[in-house]
Amino acid sequence: MATIRNRIRKDGTASFQVRWLQGGRGGSWESERFGELAEAEAFKKLVDAHGQQWPFGWIPGQGFVEPEQDPDDLPLVEWSRRYVERLTGIDKRTRDDYLREVDRHLSLFVHTRRAGQVMPATIGNITADDVQDWIRLQEAGQQDPETGRWIRRPAAPKSIANRHGLLWCIVQAAIEADPPLRTKNCCAGTRLPRADDEIVEEMVFLEHDEYQLIRRYITDEDARDLADWLVGTGMRWGEASALQVQDLKLGGPVPTASVQRAWKRAPRGSERSFFLGPPKTRKARRVVALAPAQVDMVRRLTDGMPPEAFVFRTTTGKAWRHNNFYNRKWKPAVAAAVDAGLPRRPRIHDLRHSHVAWLVAANIPLPAIQARLGHESIQTTIDRYGHLVRSLDSDISAAVQAAMSGRKTADRGLRLVSA
Repeated sequence: MATIRNRIRKDGTASFQVRWLQGGRGGSWESERFGELAEAEAFKKLVDAHGQQWPFGWIPGQGFVEPEQDPDDLPLVEWSRRYVERLTGIDKRTRDDYLREVDRHLSLFVHTRRAGQVMPATIGNITADDVQDWIRLQEAGQQDPETGRWIRRPAAPKSIANRHGLLWCIVQAAIEADPPLRTKNCCAGTRLPRADDEIVEEMVFLEHDEYQLIRRYITDEDARDLADWLVGTGMRWGEASALQVQDLKLGGPVPTASVQRAWKRAPRGSERSFFLGPPKTRKARRVVALAPAQVDMVRRLTDGMPPEAFVFRTTTGKAWRHNNFYNRKWKPAVAAAVDAGLPRRPRIHDLRHSHVAWLVAANIPLPAIQARLGHESIQTTIDRYGHLVRSLDSDISAAVQAAMSGRKTADRGLRLVSA
C-alpha cells in the first residue's frame, strides 16, 4: 500500500509525498509530491488501484499528459466552419443556418481532460464525455445566478438532435480527412433527450368537421381556396403557393398537379426575402392526383391566365406570403373557431398532417401516402404517421386470439399449429 508523508519545506509550507514500492515487495521506492493533501490522497488511490505501479498515462512531476496535439488539429468552431463552407448541394440560406448553429451552439464546447482540467475544444480532442456534457448544457440552459434570467434557454429535444446530427457529420469529416485527424466518431452512442418527453404535441390532426369550422371563419375566398388545397392535397405551404398554371394537367382520366418548385428563404442580407427554387428533396418533385372538386377550383382560378401565373393569388394578384396568410387569414379564423368550440389550435402545416390522417382513416397504404407527400424515405412516413394506422386492430386481435387458443382463423388462410 502506498503511504503519504507530510513534509515541511524551507519556506514553512507543507508538501505531501506519496511513496510506494514499485510493483510491491522487492521493487524500488518511487514517490510523487503534491501541494495539497486531497491531491496526494487521490493519487495514492490511483497507485493502489494500479498494483503499486505508476498510473497509466501519468508523467512524473506533470500528471496526466495527453498525447501531443496533431499539427493539423484545429479549434472545433474553426474546423466546423470550414466543413460547412465546403458543403455542396445546399443553398446559401441552408449554409447560413448551419454556420449560425456552429457559432451559437458548437462554440459552447469545451474539452475536459481525465485529470479534470478544462481546455478549449478542438476537432481532435473532443470526446464522448464532452459531447454528453454539451447535450446536458443545452437541455438545462443557463441562468444568470444573480438575476435568475435566462442567458440561454433550454433547447427542445428536436433542436438538440438536429445540432447533434450536424456535429456527427463534422466529426466524421475529420475521420475521413487525408490524413485523418481522428479514428473514432465521439458522437456515436450519444444519449439524446427523448422527443416524446415534451408535453405539447408537435402535430395536430383535424377532424373533417373541425376543419370545416375553421374554414367557415376564413372570409377571404382566395385564402379559403388555398386552405382547401393545402388540406386536400397535403402539399407543403412553399409548394402550393409556388404552383403555376403550367404545372396543371386537367385533361385525361386522372387530372394532376406537378410539384416542380417551392419558395425558399433568401440568404440574410439579400434584397428579397424569398425566391423560387427546387422542392425540398428529390422525391418532393412529384405528381399529385386531383379530386373533381380540386379540378373545378383550379379551372376557376386559372381561366385565361398565362402559364407562368401563380394558381393561388391574393386579391391584388400577387403570390401569397406565409406571414400575410397566417397573420391576416389563418390566425383570426382559428381564433374565431376556438371561441366557437374548436378544441385545438392548429398551424398551417397541420393541414398537411390532417390530410394524411384522412388518408390513413380511408385505409390508403403508407407507401402511397409517402409518394403523395414526397417523403424521401418510407421511414419518415412511418415514424410520423404510423401510429394512426388502426384499421387492422380488430384483425390483429382476432389473429392473436386464434393463435392463443390454437384455432385456425376463419378467412385469412393462416395455418396455426397448436402446441
